[in-house]
Amino acid sequence: MSWTDERVETLKKMWGEGQSASQIAKELGGVTRNAVIGKVHRLGLSNRSGSGGATTASAAPSTEAKPKPATKTAKRPAAKPVEEEAATPATPAPAPVTPMRKPIISAGQPLPPQPSANEISPEALAKVSEIEKKSKRLSLMELTERTCKWPVGDPATEDFWFCGLPVKAGKPYCEAHVGVAFQPMSSRRDRKR
Repeated sequence: MSWTDERVETLKKMWGEGQSASQIAKELGGVTRNAVIGKVHRLGLSNRSGSGGATTASAAPSTEAKPKPATKTAKRPAAKPVEEEAATPATPAPAPVTPMRKPIISAGQPLPPQPSANEISPEALAKVSEIEKKSKRLSLMELTERTCKWPVGDPATEDFWFCGLPVKAGKPYCEAHVGVAFQPMSSRRDRKR
């Protein structure tokens, strides 16, 4: 089906009378409701919000009732004098939304804040220091789902490694590092007081 001039005029006339897209499609034949809506949009005809449905057969369409085609450029207010523009603060444009990224740490930069020694129980610290002596010192490429992924050292230096001991079931770390990383809520609340 092609949109001939005659079909477009019929579409415009029926749309102006308030006919629905389904009724127009049925009248034109060989065209879907969505095709009618698309053509109305491309022609820039008004949305007709307010009335919605067909008019009665006895109602005669008037030239005043036809909606005007929407213009593509909006009318702008008259230009303000330069002094008035300077006096009124400009509304800032909304900042573009960017995905959250982890900060990149390069050599020479301090590491992000780590939990201080007084926040971690002494038993957990002693256990961690003993475990790190026994650790496998794996590189990133040597890690598997069964190895502890606890990082040790500064990632920007050559002396950086991962624990590598067997993980605790359902956790990414070995038993000692789980004790440091996952603390009960009650002990965290007590520290803040």
